[in-house]
Amino acid sequence: MRRKLPGEGRTAVLFLAPLFLVYALYFAYSFWFLIGTSFTKVSIGFSNAVAVGWKNYRLLLTDPAFLTAIRNNLLFAAASIAVSLTVAFAIAVLLASGIGGRRLYYAIFLVPALTPIALVATVFSRMLQYQDGALNQGLRAIGLDGLTEHWLTDSGWAFLAVIGLLAYLIGLPIMYYTADLAALRTDVLEAAVLDGAGPLLIMRNVIHPMMRSTHITVTLALLLGSFRAFEVVLLSTGGGPDNTTEIVGTYTYRFVTSAGSTIGYASAASVLVLIVAMLVSVVQVLVTRTKRGASR
Repeated sequence: MRRKLPGEGRTAVLFLAPLFLVYALYFAYSFWFLIGTSFTKVSIGFSNAVAVGWKNYRLLLTDPAFLTAIRNNLLFAAASIAVSLTVAFAIAVLLASGIGGRRLYYAIFLVPALTPIALVATVFSRMLQYQDGALNQGLRAIGLDGLTEHWLTDSGWAFLAVIGLLAYLIGLPIMYYTADLAALRTDVLEAAVLDGAGPLLIMRNVIHPMMRSTHITVTLALLLGSFRAFEVVLLSTGGGPDNTTEIVGTYTYRFVTSAGSTIGYASAASVLVLIVAMLVSVVQVLVTRTKRGASR
């Protein structure tokens, strides 16, 4: 290993300091500008701003559409978490056990996780179109015309369609689990096998408890990611029909792109989401730090 030269670390810091300084200033300015705008009534041109105090926040917290968006965020997160803690965990265990067809699993679950989410959502939306979507075309081809549905424009099916897409994007949890499964203590697993425990018993009573910190990390990551599911909803259902699949991101987007002095209102919604996201991020960092400390 190459020895570190005296002053080498200091030189690296000096080179990186301007970049970090510019980033910190940009973040601080954007943050305070967003907060300041949330207390005003102003249009997209940011001219003739009128201070309105806490009015935007009061209107926001009493708007049924915003409360529906919050509820949908939590429901979508709950669906993703439920699938990840069960299906993704089981797939990761199978991959770690050396099951055949690993490349097929990677192609089905990991490639979509590494593909831009906007592209995945667009393909998903095209597949579920009523007239020429792949799903309805396939049903018609085998004589099941009666099973075709307006998957993205019917309120019930649209909600389930978004949940289905979010539940399918479990590549990241699989990678989390696969990495941590590789670091498990083999002596504990060998002892369980010697005691006569079967695969299901080992997974439930040995592996699952040992992965508790990973379960928490995955849960927090998906909860945070639910507030970033903007592309999934916008490019599939657009938040409709009738706000059925509306989330905070699409709710805010509607007010940013609408005519009128609604930028302050949209900023207030963004501030609330930012606060929630920061709280979840802090908890995630603390859990990760605790996990690293316990593994030493």
